[in-house]
Amino acid sequence: MTNLWKKFISKYKKPTIEAESPSPILGTSESITKPLSRIIAPLEQPMTNLGVEPPQLLASCAQSVGLQRDHNEDALFSLTTILACKEGNIPFGLYIVADGMGGHQYGEVASEIATRAMAEHLIRNLYTHLFSVEYQPPEAPLQELMLTGVMKAHDAILQNVTGGGTTLTTVVIFGNQMTIAHVGDSRVYSISLGGRMKALTRDHSLVRRLEELGQLTPEEAAVHPQRNVLYRALGQGEPFEPEIITAPIPQSGYLLICSDGLWGVVPEEQLGETVKNAPTLHQACQEMVDAANAAGGPDNITAILVRLPD
Repeated sequence: MTNLWKKFISKYKKPTIEAESPSPILGTSESITKPLSRIIAPLEQPMTNLGVEPPQLLASCAQSVGLQRDHNEDALFSLTTILACKEGNIPFGLYIVADGMGGHQYGEVASEIATRAMAEHLIRNLYTHLFSVEYQPPEAPLQELMLTGVMKAHDAILQNVTGGGTTLTTVVIFGNQMTIAHVGDSRVYSISLGGRMKALTRDHSLVRRLEELGQLTPEEAAVHPQRNVLYRALGQGEPFEPEIITAPIPQSGYLLICSDGLWGVVPEEQLGETVKNAPTLHQACQEMVDAANAAGGPDNITAILVRLPD
């Protein structure tokens, strides 16, 4: 273990923080029909890291407005880099998905502002410190930086987009450690090499809460008419706390960060099989987006897929 890595771990290894108190309930509106448009990451990243030196993160993404919306309220940010030097190999990844709330004015603006504010905060206060010539760890723990970033994004929406709202799910990977800041119902999944999926975040939705309390079965929750109603979101003025999770990254496999336009219409088993069988990250992302549109495309669709080091 290098001195740089020891410094980072000693500075940032803190316990998991998880919010307990829900905020008032927020909802979404019905969608309308609009022709498909999509944005695709151009790089054909391979699905395997086996034999790659130095060990590193690989990432790709895809996005679509869907088939029943007239504009895109999702936003994403993806940054993947590595420093390989005498101190060792230091992979770094920053991935953000924000889903602007349909039915709230300027949802697409709220998601963009939240994504920009979070990315700027973490790059300024974390990324530039970690990779500067004279390395100095940031003064605040990573969990605190993530929390502050979420609140800055929340305040920026309140100041610039009256009535706008958005989810915000952010993943930071540094070395073999992962920290997630999460508000709303976008999701982070871990996916094994065999295609088995596991949700790492909890939906901040009314239906999910009722399911956790045993008042709805998973089958009932999947088709509930209020399944898109949130009790926690950015930009609504009510007090809330984000869910902050810190854990080692899986030893191999993938991370999927996506909006509910993907996971809400494509079964997890199908998503896992798609990732397992696709020849490239790019194709896996596009096939997942295509599957959501094939299922009706009722919402905007965003997916970021990260291949973890073996």
